[in-house]
Amino acid sequence: MGRCGIASRPRVADIVAAAGLSNDAFYRHFSSKDELVAAILEDGAERLRSYLAHQMERATTPAGRLRAWIAGVLAQAADDESAATTRAVLWNAGGLGEALVTGSPATVLATLLEGPLAELGSPAAARDASLVAHAVLGKLSEYLRRGECPTDQDVEHVTAFSLAAVAR
Repeated sequence: MGRCGIASRPRVADIVAAAGLSNDAFYRHFSSKDELVAAILEDGAERLRSYLAHQMERATTPAGRLRAWIAGVLAQAADDESAATTRAVLWNAGGLGEALVTGSPATVLATLLEGPLAELGSPAAARDASLVAHAVLGKLSEYLRRGECPTDQDVEHVTAFSLAAVAR
């Protein structure tokens, strides 16, 4: 998928050839290419969740943890190679059915925000965490689609917006 980018979607035959596997080996683990893409998305969301949790642990304030989360998510568009791979996987995921994805990346990542948002005074931390996560992932998608890298000012703006929303 990384090699094809967003120019074309690889077939299962292309994937197994690149991996040096047989079709039988592929289908022992996945019933379809969509199931493989769903597994890649779930694994990527869990890796990002782990990275974000580590970044957030370094911050000493709830606002700092929120900023670390936002900066970590938007950083996925900063590295050219990583951004290209993320863009390719998301592009290939465009045809996934909801049943294949056990939990959306936004839901998995939003749980990290519940504690800091509650500490900041949110009366509905889980709901606010979901809204912040969807907004930030939407901005990430926009940066990936445009091939742009978010600036420090972009991170600060999204953080200030999120803090203002929680302070309502």
